[in-house]
Amino acid sequence: MKTSRTTYNRRSFLKTSLLSGGGMLLSVSWLSKAVAADKLEALNLPEQWAQLNGYIQITPDNVIKLICPNPEFGQNVMTALPMMVAEELDADWKNVIVEMGPHDNAKLGPQFTGGSNSIRMYWKPLREAGAAARQMLCEAAAQTWNVPVAEVTTKAGVLHHASGKSAKYGEMASKAATLPVPKGMKLKAPKDFTIVSNSKKNVEGKKIVTGKPLFGLDYRASGMMIAMIQHPPAFGMKLKSFDAAQALKMPGIKDVFTLKLYPDGFEQGGFDTRTFNDLLVVVGKTTWEVMNARKKLVAQWEPAGDVKDTMMGRGGKREVTVPGNLETTSAQLEKMQELASKSAQQLRKDGDPEAAFKNAAQVIERTYNAPFLAHNCMEPMNFFAHVTDEKALVAGPLQAPGWAEPTLAKLINLPADKIEIQMTRMGGGFGRRAYGQYLYEAAMISKQVKAPIKLMYTREDDMTYGIYRPMYTATYRAALDANKNLIGFHVKGGGIPEHAIHANRFPAGAVDNYLAEGWEVPSNITIGAFRAPRSNFNAAAEQSFLDEVAEAMGKDPIEFRLDLLKRAKESPVGKNNEYDADRYASVLKLVRDKSGWNKPGAEKYNRGVAAYFCHNSYAAHVVDMVTRDGEPYVERVFSAMDCGIVVNPDAAKNMVQGAVVDGIGNAFYGALTLKNGAAEQSNFHNYRMIRHNEAPKQIEVHFVDNDLDPTGLGEPPFPPVFGAVANALYKNKGKRFYNQPFKPELDKRI
Repeated sequence: MKTSRTTYNRRSFLKTSLLSGGGMLLSVSWLSKAVAADKLEALNLPEQWAQLNGYIQITPDNVIKLICPNPEFGQNVMTALPMMVAEELDADWKNVIVEMGPHDNAKLGPQFTGGSNSIRMYWKPLREAGAAARQMLCEAAAQTWNVPVAEVTTKAGVLHHASGKSAKYGEMASKAATLPVPKGMKLKAPKDFTIVSNSKKNVEGKKIVTGKPLFGLDYRASGMMIAMIQHPPAFGMKLKSFDAAQALKMPGIKDVFTLKLYPDGFEQGGFDTRTFNDLLVVVGKTTWEVMNARKKLVAQWEPAGDVKDTMMGRGGKREVTVPGNLETTSAQLEKMQELASKSAQQLRKDGDPEAAFKNAAQVIERTYNAPFLAHNCMEPMNFFAHVTDEKALVAGPLQAPGWAEPTLAKLINLPADKIEIQMTRMGGGFGRRAYGQYLYEAAMISKQVKAPIKLMYTREDDMTYGIYRPMYTATYRAALDANKNLIGFHVKGGGIPEHAIHANRFPAGAVDNYLAEGWEVPSNITIGAFRAPRSNFNAAAEQSFLDEVAEAMGKDPIEFRLDLLKRAKESPVGKNNEYDADRYASVLKLVRDKSGWNKPGAEKYNRGVAAYFCHNSYAAHVVDMVTRDGEPYVERVFSAMDCGIVVNPDAAKNMVQGAVVDGIGNAFYGALTLKNGAAEQSNFHNYRMIRHNEAPKQIEVHFVDNDLDPTGLGEPPFPPVFGAVANALYKNKGKRFYNQPFKPELDKRI
């Protein structure tokens, strides 16, 4: 496998490709259409039409170039997506070159990396592209050899005929490019895969470990200056005045000025969340000089007051009044406790839950809480921008370029076809880089100073600026009859500023009398998607509670869940159940078998189990905990996943292992708290992350073997880790833990 990285703009990439050897260039749209490369010049295409969903370029020396459309932040789509094309193309993987393509909203759609959708979304279009290209090569060979096309076969980038004739793809590429693009090609059966479902190394692995410039922080341009923003010290405050006299005297400093990000009345689009609208900007030659000058600013701040704003949520766009108060975590908890006792919005109701609880022989009720979480991507936010009156070039780590482009166009007053967005590799995302305000800030600053700039966030900027995982609470209740049968289930969840309840997920559909409710508290603390949004808390609370219910009923926790899933399959309650009971049960059975649940040899461990469905996939974990140096320690984990066909097995295992470590760390340590509107944690000295010696010694990952189309994998393994840890911790300490993170309460008990 070879790798390279494009630095061309869209138009020059096409021209260079066309002139580089007379091969075939197949451009793939969402509908898997294609255009022969040697005809592109004659079509006199407009400037904005340059790149489609992906490219297949075959050179005479039989090198195949595939362009990855989706941004890469470590989930390995830059390897997996080309694998799908190469499979149907029947290419020799050793001869494949992969490039990250620049953004093109018209031809590539949103190019959104998030929601565990990349593989699922591209599974058929990219395979169809590969199959169409292979068929064109076969037809070119058939015409050249004067044989029926049905007699031409392919293997590893070579065309064959029973007469003994053969040719490399590159030898037929130019002729193939003149042929019409076939439609409706029959795709391979999974049993015939030779590339998909066979592990391939990360195509950028060597560049990563040798420190090659791949990330936004690596980006450089001639004449580029550095910009930083001084933001208010607390949520709910704004700039009143400033004195930059001393800062401007510092070496290398070019300018200090204020800037409004969104003009008054600006209509925000998806992912346009921003924390502070009035920017105090320092621009200079180097990062070090700008950091030091920023310390010399004398700024006065004042309460921002209530602000009317547009918020994008699950219900779409809505006008809200963002309160201007300076919030403190302890007061937020009190407010949540107060609202938890009041009426809430009904999200789902089956049967007569009120009667079930009234007539119950036993009611189990537990409340779970979780704090704000910071994303803490390894690479802090940054973006390059060079904006002129005629055009704009922006480059950096971004999950959702298609969502960002319309807002950027409005802010800098340029049409989309005059904006070029180059996507660098991201040093982590987890949802944070879907919110593009740092791109908009960079572009507005560049436009103001009339020069190329790179906007830099320090770790402290990144951690205290928002955007966070919301603060959540949920109260669960279970009603048991005199025979300890589950007859009613009630969940009521709230949050700041949103709740986490997924009303139509398990155990909905498995209980006759079921009620789900939700409530929310408006806040000026900006929040956003955090790996498996809402599910990461919902699974933690729900799976912890189900263990308590199983214990009260005298049932094994896995068998209890399987009994509920059997009911959901054979006699489901309601019609809107999101999950497939069979697939849900399959991961529980797999993890039970692979972990040796309740079999001899497991007695030395405090075992916890949890399972969850989200992002179209199913995950289950068994956590084995021991006491080490007086502290609970997760020594090993068994994981089971059903995500359909696994495209790249080794990379998929790595994804699950990473989710397990991430989940354990957040369960024990993750928390961002506030005092008078200010984040109390600002860097890793006081925002606790899991450390190397705290990670499990063993994480064993297993996949359900099926031929279903692939679904999500980046997010689904993460949510049930919390519940499995909580259930193991109960066995370890003999006490249930209801407040995340668990470590502060553990420390109080020591």
